[in-house]
Formats: sequence, structure tokens, C-alpha cells
Amino acid sequence: MYSLIIKQGKRIDGRLIDILIKDGKIEAAGPELACNQQAEKWIDLKGETYVSAGWIDSHAHCFTESPIYFDDPDLAGAAGGVTSLVDAGSVGADDIDKFYQLTQKSQTHVFSLLNISRIGIIAQNELSDMNNINETCFQQAIERHQGFIVGMKARMSKSVVGDNGIEPLIKAKQMQKKHRLPLMVHIGNNPPNIDEIADLLTRGDIITHCFNGKPNRILDEQGNLKPSIARALARGVILDVGHGGESFSFKVAEQAMRIGTYPDIISSDIYHRNRVNGPVYSLAFVMTKFLCMGFSAEKILRCVTEKAADLLALPAKGYLKPGFDADITLFDLKEERTELTDAEGEHRVGTQRFVPIAAIIGGKHIIHAEGESEHAIDL
Repeated sequence: MYSLIIKQGKRIDGRLIDILIKDGKIEAAGPELACNQQAEKWIDLKGETYVSAGWIDSHAHCFTESPIYFDDPDLAGAAGGVTSLVDAGSVGADDIDKFYQLTQKSQTHVFSLLNISRIGIIAQNELSDMNNINETCFQQAIERHQGFIVGMKARMSKSVVGDNGIEPLIKAKQMQKKHRLPLMVHIGNNPPNIDEIADLLTRGDIITHCFNGKPNRILDEQGNLKPSIARALARGVILDVGHGGESFSFKVAEQAMRIGTYPDIISSDIYHRNRVNGPVYSLAFVMTKFLCMGFSAEKILRCVTEKAADLLALPAKGYLKPGFDADITLFDLKEERTELTDAEGEHRVGTQRFVPIAAIIGGKHIIHAEGESEHAIDL
């Protein structure tokens, strides 16, 4: 007896798939597997509704007690078809215990990129005092929360580091050697200059806000990749979108992709204000912007499933395969005119958009998304 069977879901390439779920895991996935099987619950998608591994938003802010960047994980996550959120540095070692306890109340899976500053983002300048980087506290937090803490976060912009320049990142790289965690680095206004940042990064490090339109961006004045960024990408450094309220430019993204530089991860940098007031709204809305720019739906989905899970080393996430967690997103691709705005007020008009229908988490929690679908599904 299976706990859940999803029948005739449509993969993004048009192939149909049945998914058999038991004890929170995918037992089997493939065409025509559902015949003569028994399950506590069935969802028949009739070959009309798209199905993928659960969407992962690799850059969010969902510590509900943050004074600046806060949100309810289920509103930022499952309500938008997202089954896993990775909080990008909202908390440091001082608040990680409280954050972990709060996430246990959510149906959406939450992971943490631990801020290298022990105080986290309780103010905009958490790295302006080097005393806030306490390696002992950092190590103890990681030891207490293995599996919840999946990486490190360093925000390297002038408003954050104050007069410390590149020093917090040098310290972060020293800490990383000991803990061997992915490091996500925020780029914003300089100093430090993006060249200083990029030259310190190594394979597996993540540049977030990669398509921001600020002077400290990845492109030079002629629209080519800055040499430091080209060298970093050649070393295996990863590009993450991290849209946010101030960190995504259509012009930069379009030019970057025009010269062959694509995002590895598509993320929202969502929190309450930019979810409600835009320009983010949801991960699906950010994904729709990449559809508008000509990035294929298949590649977009890989950036929020397989690649996100692999690059952040999230075990058992990102794939519709036996043995993986039964985290699944149901969605439509709706043909309609869609007004889109980046973080700089630049407008585009799309003709197709991602519409999440439901997030299935652990094979048992089925959360209806807040989007509207053309297909009636009995959930």
C-alpha cells in the first residue's frame, strides 16, 4: 500500500510519469506504473498538469523574528509551490537555535546558510565590526545543527562591511577550509571591488545577486565579463540570481546570457516586503522573468531543482527518482501576457508564465499554491 500515487503527471519535456510514494520517499517513478497499485491517496493529473521535483529557493529570508528581512516560511515557500527554502544569512550563531526551533513549525523545508557574523542581519552592517566574526561560536553552531546549516553567507558590500573592505571575506575563506561548507557571497556596492571578491573565490563558492545592475557588477562597460569573473567561473565558481528588491537587472541578465553566461541557480531573495509589494512576489515570478528572456523552461527548472540541490549538497532533494524525498511541485505553464519589472524599474512583457498549483512535501503535506490554474485537480 502506497501513501500517495500521482498518476499521469506531465514532465517539462512532455513525457508522462507516474510517481509512487511511500514513507515520505519516492518508491518508483516512470511511465504507466500506477496500474493495479493501491494507495491511501491518488492524484490523477490526466496528462494535463506539469510535475517536477520540488522547487528549491536557494536564497530566501524567512527568520520570522528578524527586524529587517523576515517572512513566514510557508508563505514564502509552499504557498508559491516551493518545497525547500534556503535562508541566506538572516541569522548567525547567536540566533541559530531560535531560528531552527521556529522552522520546525513550518511545512516548508528550511535550511540555513549561516551568516559569518554571529549577530546575523539584525542591522545592515553586521560585518563592520570584525569582532562579530567569532569562529568558536560559528563552529559550535554548525556542530549543533548539522543538516540544517548547509553553508555559509558573507555579505560583501560597503553598507555591510564598513571600513573592513575585503577582510571579512578573507576570514570567511579561512573558516571555510575547516568546515568545508559552500560559501555564498553577496555582491553589492563597492568597496570591496568585485575583482577583489572574485579572485578569492574557489570552486563551489556562490556569487549571489550575479545580475545586479550596480557599478560593482559582473560585466564591464562594453558588456563583456570582467576578467576576474571569467577566471572565477573557469575555477568552478557558481552564479546565483538572488533577485531581491535591488539586485536584478534585465539589461545585465540579457547581456550576460547573450555572451553565454547563464545562471547556475535561480533564486528569489524573497522576504515579506518584496513578496507582497514586488518586484519579486515569488520564485515562480522570478522564473517567469527568465522565460521572458528566452531561457528554456527545462533549463529554468533544473536551476531550481537538480542544480540547486547538487550545488548546495541538499541530500535526497531535486530529483524525481527512487530513494529521493517525496517533495514535488505541480504547476502550469500559462499562455498569457504578463507584465514584468526588474529591481531597477525596467519593464518587459512576457507571453508565458509559471503558475504553481501545489507543493507536496514529504509525500503527505499537500499545500495549495496561491496561483490559479486552468486545470481542475482533486487534491
